[in-house]
Amino acid sequence: MSGFKKGNRNDEDSDSDDSTGNVNNEAVAVKEEEKEEDTTCANPNVVTKYQEAAKIANEALTSIIAACKADVAARELIRIGENIIKEKCNLIFRNKVKGKEIEKGVAFPVCISVNECVCHFNPLDSEEIELIIKDNDLVKIDLGVHVDGYIAVVAHTVNVGVADEAPVADTLANCYSAAYVAAQAATSLIRPGKKNSEITKVMKQIMETYGVTSISGTLMHQLKRFVMDGNKMIMLRDETDQKVDSCEFEENEVYVVDIAVTNGEGKPKEVDTKTTIYKRVVDRKYHLKVKNSRMIFTEICQKFPSMPFSVRALSDEKTARVGLRECLAHDLIVPYPVLYEKKGVNIVHYKCTILVLPGGNLKITGMDLAPPKGVDTKELDAKLPEEIKNVIAEEEARKAKKAAKKNKKKAAKKK
Repeated sequence: MSGFKKGNRNDEDSDSDDSTGNVNNEAVAVKEEEKEEDTTCANPNVVTKYQEAAKIANEALTSIIAACKADVAARELIRIGENIIKEKCNLIFRNKVKGKEIEKGVAFPVCISVNECVCHFNPLDSEEIELIIKDNDLVKIDLGVHVDGYIAVVAHTVNVGVADEAPVADTLANCYSAAYVAAQAATSLIRPGKKNSEITKVMKQIMETYGVTSISGTLMHQLKRFVMDGNKMIMLRDETDQKVDSCEFEENEVYVVDIAVTNGEGKPKEVDTKTTIYKRVVDRKYHLKVKNSRMIFTEICQKFPSMPFSVRALSDEKTARVGLRECLAHDLIVPYPVLYEKKGVNIVHYKCTILVLPGGNLKITGMDLAPPKGVDTKELDAKLPEEIKNVIAEEEARKAKKAAKKNKKKAAKKK
């Protein structure tokens, strides 16, 4: 959930720099060259790269879901996702362009957040304590992949060991239905001419209908090349202490639909879990004093110049911990803290990436959403505003049409 990054610095249109604070002229030259290239979805090559990143993200998510069972360690699930991303990225776009390899890989570290843990849980291999998944755990899986800087992110929630047909308690059922309807509505309503405030208003109506709360601080961001959190943002709920600029959606843009719902207060806090995910602040300059800090920051600049990263991905986890302190003290990096709701509450998290194309929105990441069959919220569903019901009906019709087309293709292949 990018909205939870501390400091929430926006890296759009910033220049790269090294640990001494000197602007990297080569990076600036590359950026100037990229300005001449169309990096929006009006460029078919850009759409292809988004779709390739999405395929890998979806495959990693599907594999983690399949392995998400009782007695499996959270670290093992993370490794599964990391290995698939690395393996699949190595198989695509292998030819160099203008003598350079195309960058590709993790855009957001794989996170496995369990029960009241809201987000950003990415334990290190060096930690002695192991989180083991149990039956009935509510597991939120979150990850991102990029190809040539074009980012696809995804998140899903799994109720471990619980059959899809099993009856679901009212509090959890309400969370499932609210998250499902909100995801469907946002996916459909983020279209040219609409404003971000309109989406926030719809999200509020949905949460009120189901008697649940969206997680405070959750923001849906526009994605751009090498930019995880673009200037255009959508608040999942109105905040008194957090505001975003009004914006209007346009064709050929890319957005993250990020829905996090709870039956708790929706005000997550840090507890005692160490932060392991950070992001470089590309427009911040400072000459680090400690040699270890300079070494770590140099590695970050080389490996993760613009994307969030996990300490797991650095060459030495223990050494990195020491070096990161000075980097943090001087705002060269910002943390994505591990956040928690109150113990015992339910949290359902869905995230998908959509391309706003002239022919309609194209959802490129995420499972085909539907609440578990054991969810029964028909009475509440009927209380939704007619406008939202119509949006959901349209989205369901579109999904049915897409599924029918897919089945027709499969049948044709069998012949």
